[in-house]
Amino acid sequence: MDPRAFIRLSIGSLGLRIPGSTLNSSKAGIHALSSPCSCEIRLRGFPVQTTSIPLVSSPEASPDIHSIASSFYLEDSDLKALLTPGCFYKPHAYLEITVFTGRKGTHCGVGVKRQQIGTFKLEVGPEWGEGKPVILFNGWIGIGKNKHENGKPGAELHLRVKLDPDPRYVFQFEDVTMLSPQIVQLQRSIKQPIFSCKFSRDRVAQLDPLSTYWSGSAGSLDIEAERRERKGWKLKIHDLSGSAAAAAFITTPFVPSTGCDWVARSNPGAWLIVRPDVCRPESWLPWGKLEAWRERGIRDSVCCRFHLLSEAQDGAEVLMSEILISAEKGGEFFIDTDRHMRQAPTPIPSPRSSGDFSALSPIAGGFVMSCRVQGEGKSSKPLVQLAMRHVTCVEDAAIFMALAAAVDLSIEACKPFRRKLRRESCHSL
Repeated sequence: MDPRAFIRLSIGSLGLRIPGSTLNSSKAGIHALSSPCSCEIRLRGFPVQTTSIPLVSSPEASPDIHSIASSFYLEDSDLKALLTPGCFYKPHAYLEITVFTGRKGTHCGVGVKRQQIGTFKLEVGPEWGEGKPVILFNGWIGIGKNKHENGKPGAELHLRVKLDPDPRYVFQFEDVTMLSPQIVQLQRSIKQPIFSCKFSRDRVAQLDPLSTYWSGSAGSLDIEAERRERKGWKLKIHDLSGSAAAAAFITTPFVPSTGCDWVARSNPGAWLIVRPDVCRPESWLPWGKLEAWRERGIRDSVCCRFHLLSEAQDGAEVLMSEILISAEKGGEFFIDTDRHMRQAPTPIPSPRSSGDFSALSPIAGGFVMSCRVQGEGKSSKPLVQLAMRHVTCVEDAAIFMALAAAVDLSIEACKPFRRKLRRESCHSL
């Protein structure tokens, strides 16, 4: 499998030094929790990212060089757009970090304004497209108009801006998941078949190895029961030889909560993602659990929460991702340890079918996978991206295909059941 070129732009090791400022602490050093400062990070063509900045009160203190506050992932087309001047753009694109004191919000109904301290700018240059690791900036820099007011130093920002190659494999389901499509790898204009997906609604027979996870007797799906609950959904991912490389199936049915016609957070449906047991042919080992439910609002969303099941810790669950996806428009489910796992030092096992586990620590992990799906009633053909550094064999990719399929099917499983209920009882949940 040939990967597609991506680069990862990371901004980290943030710290702010304001001479003469007072902190609500008697200890000198770095004050992350009490910091009233934040910044907006902009890169043309990407959504604005906002993060807090710890205040540094001691001249000897330095922010953690391994901390990552923000990341952007760029492919060739993104780099080309940034490096090419446009009619409606400035001649050069910049990474722009604007620092504020205070936070957005209201107090007693009155809007609270932030005060801009200063801005850091870094021009996008040819080195961005060389595909090599490079530190674009690392250290302290004065920001704002009052950098040296009255001969005294002004506010200083500490940051580390780095580029790293982050090649990915890109896959797409060629049809709707329920139609058991082929899965192809995309490399420019070439589509290479890699997997096939087999979906089933029926209860599994006792001869099926997956039946050991089911409770109750086998049998055909009752159409009337489908109107009350969604269960018995199962899919397998097969490699080109026809061997099953991964699977996913519903373990907790998707059922409407009491008094309502939707799957609520209090009782989510759940999938178990499994991989083949190399020690016991025709047997499976649990790898992950995906829970999903519907969040009601002006525009409904489906929340997907994924836990990795660690064999090394006797079945311990490690939260990897919790994402809201628009029920109407669809969206992107992703696993990115920079964004989700900064407070979880627990090593995360890889899905390697050999059973050899490696740690994806928050430092080395970064982007793991993403899956883009469509909303309800639309022809969804999931588009999946996998970081190459987390894939060592075909089975690694297969387990993520099973996870992506489960995310896609969860959009359908969380549709309202359209039962006729009194409106007041629904809103009383």
